[in-house]
Amino acid sequence: MTRVVVVTGTNTDVGKTIVTAAIAATVDGRVLVVKPAQTGVSGSDPGDADVVARLTGVDVETWTVLDEPLAPETAARRAGVVLPTVAEHAAHVRAVAASYDVVVVEGAGGLLVRLDSHGGTLLDLATELATTHDVEVVVVCAAALGTLNVAELTVGALRARGLEPSGVVIGSWPTEPGLAETCNREDLPRVTGLPLLGVVPAGAGSLPPAEFAAAATGWFA
Repeated sequence: MTRVVVVTGTNTDVGKTIVTAAIAATVDGRVLVVKPAQTGVSGSDPGDADVVARLTGVDVETWTVLDEPLAPETAARRAGVVLPTVAEHAAHVRAVAASYDVVVVEGAGGLLVRLDSHGGTLLDLATELATTHDVEVVVVCAAALGTLNVAELTVGALRARGLEPSGVVIGSWPTEPGLAETCNREDLPRVTGLPLLGVVPAGAGSLPPAEFAAAATGWFA
């Protein structure tokens, strides 16, 4: 059966897209990266899936693109657009999964950000996909102060739905970490009860594709 990996952030701008690219670059087989909803992109501006495609060369799909840099539900409402339901997203994932060994689904912002016009979230999508596939959820978090709280809240919300995450990844590790970052790296496994799967260095997204692919294996435990 196709491997389905759902990548969620504890918040926006925690490095989720670069972690998604790193996963896509290091798994075996035919890979598709799906972005159900992309906001803050207009015209020819690259979206998150375009960044993944540039870094890895894998197939990517973005299903809804909205101009304003807001939560998908809010951006869609302001644009007069009705987003597909979570059930429709799940059906689409299942349909495309038949042609791939691995499908990586990247959320928008945090776990409970609304992905559709009916209040459905990435948590709902992961829960729905888990009825037909073994879903691996990767939680991407920041290194800075405050990350322990939001990481534990995110993991708790997943467990409340019966989804045990695979682990956490620090999405952007600073070149010169301070005391908070160093302690957080040690404490994340303790407070979440999950393994620290990887640590991605800040600026990794600016690497040339060949260098990115070569380095990505070293970012994961």
